[in-house]
Amino acid sequence: MQGEGERIVAAAIELVKTELKRAFVLHQSFSTHHQGYAVILEELDELKAEVWKRRAERDPARVIAEATQVAAMAVRFMVDLHGGSL
Repeated sequence: MQGEGERIVAAAIELVKTELKRAFVLHQSFSTHHQGYAVILEELDELKAEVWKRRAERDPARVIAEATQVAAMAVRFMVDLHGGSL
C-alpha cells in the first residue's frame, strides 16, 4: 500500500487512537469479557443503524464515527482484558 492508501489508513488509525484516548478518560476499564463484548455490540448496533439508513439519509461522517467507535472498543477490549499478552 502506498501513497493515498497509506494516508487514508494513517488517518483512520488516528481517529481510532483519538477515540480510544477519550474512552480511557471517560470510562472505567472493562472488567470482564462479557462487559467488553456488550460494549462492542452496542457500538456495532449503532453502526448498523447508520448503515441501514436509506442512502440519501445516511451521513458518511456518522458512519465513520460509529465505525471508529467499534474499532476503538475492540482495541480497548484487547488492552483491558489481555494487555499483558500483547
